Order: sequence, then C-alpha cells, then structure tokens
Amino acid sequence: MSRELLRVEDLHVWFELDGGGELHAVQGISFQLSEGERMGLVGESGCGKTTSILAMMGLLPPNASVSGKVILDGVDMLEKGEETVAPHRWHDIAMIFQGAMNAFNPVKTVGEQIAEPMLLHGTASGKSVASARVRELLELVGISGSRATRYPHEFSGGMRQRAAIAMALACQPKVLLADEPTTALDVMVQAQILELLVSLTRDLGLTMILVTHDLPVVAQVCDRAAVMYAGRIAEEGPTSTLYHDPRHPYTRMLFAATPDLYGDDAVISIPGAPPRLDRELAGCPFQPRCDSAFEPCPTKEPRERSFDGRHRASCHLNEVPTGATAV
Repeated sequence: MSRELLRVEDLHVWFELDGGGELHAVQGISFQLSEGERMGLVGESGCGKTTSILAMMGLLPPNASVSGKVILDGVDMLEKGEETVAPHRWHDIAMIFQGAMNAFNPVKTVGEQIAEPMLLHGTASGKSVASARVRELLELVGISGSRATRYPHEFSGGMRQRAAIAMALACQPKVLLADEPTTALDVMVQAQILELLVSLTRDLGLTMILVTHDLPVVAQVCDRAAVMYAGRIAEEGPTSTLYHDPRHPYTRMLFAATPDLYGDDAVISIPGAPPRLDRELAGCPFQPRCDSAFEPCPTKEPRERSFDGRHRASCHLNEVPTGATAV
C-alpha cells in the first residue's frame, strides 16, 4: 500500500466581512491521501471547495485567517504561515486555477510564464535550461514546444488549459490541486483534459485533488471523493462506495440531481439553498433541505462515523435506531 503523502487536519478558514463579523467558510475539514491517489472534492457552489485548496496553497486574501494543519511529506506547511508554505508552493504542491485565461499574464509569452516558477525556485539553473524544460513540458501536455514563444491569446481554450497544467508541473510537484479544470470548455475538450490529467498523475506518480461539482467527472477520474456541504465534509470514501452505498442524504440527493444519459430515472433537484456561513449553525446544516430529517437533526450536530476505515459520514441516520420520529 502506498505511503501517506498529504494529511489535512481540522482546517478552518474565516473571512472578515466589511460590515463587521466574519464568515466561517471552511469548518474543520480533515482527510488523508496516499502517494498517487486522486480525490474529488465535490459539492454545490459556495460550499468551501476552492477556499480549502487555496488555504492549502497559502493563497487566500488578506482578510482571511486560517487554522489547522496541512502536512505534506511530514512537514506542516501552515505552521508559520507564509514563512513555511512559500518554499513548498509550486515546488511540492501546485495548482491549476479555474479559468485558464485568467492564469496567464496577457503581455508575457506562455513560455516565459511556465519558466518563471522554475527560475524562482531554482529548479532550473538558468534561462536556457528553463526554456528547454518549457518545451518538454508543452510536449508532455500535447502542445508543440515551438509555441512557447506565443502569447496566451494565441492559444485556444483547450490549449490554454493544457499550458496551465504544464505550468503547474514546472517544478515537479508531488501534489496537484485542480480547481474546476474543465470550466468553459466544450465537451470533447473536457474529456481530453481529464484524460490528460489521469495519464499525467499516473505516469508521474502525482497525488491530485480535483475540485468539481460534476459527479460523473469524479467517477471517471478519482479513486476517492469528499462531499462538502456548508464548509464541512459530509461524507468521504472510495468513489465506488459513495456511488453505490451513500451514507449521507446530501450525497444521495446529489446523485439523484445528476442527469443519467443511460437511465430512465427523472432528475430530482435538491430543494432550498445552503445555509449562510456568517451565522452560527445549529444542528445538522443540511437538515432544512433533507428528505430524511428526524428529531435530533435541528438541534444536535451529527457525529462523524467511520464504516470500514475508508468510508465516513456525519449524519444522525447512522447513529440513531430506526423508528425515530421524522420532522
């Protein structure tokens, strides 16, 4: 079995609000990943997925505060804030940002921008070595190395996304964080990008966290999945287990709300909206929208339960005997 590479322990993120008060965007998430493992971080918009991986990279805005641990290869990157995370950023842990066009400076060539982290971290001994490595990286992601001298606007959407992946790989990281990497791409290009990510992580031995709201993508790409709701992990486990034996109503309802091209079941949307995170939450945060809520849900926070050491969920349905009174 592969050794543990990445461990996130009790990660919290708060944002100070302009009018006073704070928004508790990430509320104590924890998970572990082994070398070469791919995990999908899924859930509705605003549940804390992107904020979580930005916190891991130390890239949150100044109004954010973070607590918890992000232990990469035995080192807590968040121990002293920027002082301890900066040496690892791009070198050991790298990120593919949502919207590839926004990841590039429009007045610099793509090659210059891919070379920049190599020169910054000293993984290339000079500009000529970096330039040669840039061409290799572009070829690795399916782009001709000769296009290194082109500007971002001269690339198609799919090529920009491939170039963004090349930039993330520039310093040979151990962990790759991919934030909705197929956003705004057509279906055929999406499939190509996902296939590329799978082959790269497999061939290079990378551990990857894929942020997405697309459950079929998780099934296609990931070994494991963590379902986030209201800043928390509601359920986490092997992808096949979550698909066939979900232990949280939110997970089950997400699947029911996902169109199935090969099935006859109607798509059932989840009623209501996620709770506001600038207020204290009582009980289970999903309770107002849940079709299985019962007596303890409005007032008592559910306890996390592990089922086989690899599958866990936080729901009163897993704790209370059958026959409880519905609400």
